[in-house]
Amino acid sequence: MVRINENYSKIRSSYLFTEIAHRVAARQAAAPDAKIIRLGIGDVTEPLAPAVIKAMHRAVDDLSSRETFHGYGPEQGYAFLREAAAKADFADRGVDVSADEIFISDGAKCDCGNIQELFSSDVKIAVGDPVYPVYVDTNVMAGRTGKNDSGRYEGLVYLECTAANSFVPGPEAAEGADVVYLCYPNNPTGAVATKEQLQKWVDWAREEKSLILFDAAYEAFIRTPGIPHSIYECDGARECAIEFRSFSKTAGFTGVRCGYTVVPKGLCAYAADGTRVEMRPLWTRRQTTKFNGASYITQRGAEAVYGEEGRAETRKTIDFYLENASIIKKAVSSCGYNVTGGVDSPYLWVDVKGPSWDFFDRLLDEANIVTTPGAGFGRSGEGYIRISAFNSRENVLEAVDRLGKIL
Repeated sequence: MVRINENYSKIRSSYLFTEIAHRVAARQAAAPDAKIIRLGIGDVTEPLAPAVIKAMHRAVDDLSSRETFHGYGPEQGYAFLREAAAKADFADRGVDVSADEIFISDGAKCDCGNIQELFSSDVKIAVGDPVYPVYVDTNVMAGRTGKNDSGRYEGLVYLECTAANSFVPGPEAAEGADVVYLCYPNNPTGAVATKEQLQKWVDWAREEKSLILFDAAYEAFIRTPGIPHSIYECDGARECAIEFRSFSKTAGFTGVRCGYTVVPKGLCAYAADGTRVEMRPLWTRRQTTKFNGASYITQRGAEAVYGEEGRAETRKTIDFYLENASIIKKAVSSCGYNVTGGVDSPYLWVDVKGPSWDFFDRLLDEANIVTTPGAGFGRSGEGYIRISAFNSRENVLEAVDRLGKIL
């Protein structure tokens, strides 16, 4: 008799975005001629940068002849991409990260979920609330939680992200946690953390011998001087933090799939007997066993993001999305709603003064606009919706017009 992993049965009824898809499909069936504008899931809409397209075409051509053909690549990623990322994302900012500490993957989402395989089953996990669901659900699947009670899982430490703390909780809320997931600029709230705030987390982690998992998927949207792009800008972070990066939002790779994880040399966790165990070899082992690497074509495309043309073109696209965010924020704020985010972030976190699913349904039914209900991100997300700035300018302007009529 084959038994299932019953931890899967603990996961709440459906994945957030699956439920949204069901409701949108129902709305479209009820109003087949309606133009539905999607400002919900954080998927990009603008085409890849011309420099990236050129690089990927060249990579395809490489595969057409024996002399330049590439089969299996190194599981950690090709050196040309790791070295480009190390220089542009870290060295050029005065941050100490070397190419051999970078592990190329098919996206930050996968890495955020897979990293927990390195930890024992009884480590205490802390997550923000509201939270990107992947951090929670993958640990539920691994058996680190009890049942879900009133929107929270037994065994998890929840860091409440509220207007009172500007959606940036401090380490005093993480008592007893071994591993803490942090995400800044934040998904879903759009909030950013200052260097001083992140330094407090680093100091806490070093003192408690805990580990920070830092999701920097949206760092390319930061425009405000002084806001950290990396946890490694904080003193001592190499001793206590793993960082995740993504090309999905930086360069529109949501469908292409590419990202990377930084595991510093010397970063250690502990065996049951208290022995220090370096984590980089563990992640190397995990990746070489379970992953064959992102494709050569994808990695050549990602490399082009760091070229002069690629940097200019991808920055222009990000600025476009940020302008979308500014347009939406101005419109929603003018209707009397408090809005966080939309600056240094493609997400706007709107206080809707009532149940978030009800407001989601109202916007869908009355304005044919898809957002994301805050309750889907956790108990503290109730009363909010997340609006994404990923869409065409035409659709954003039309959405703003519709919102003004019903709000």
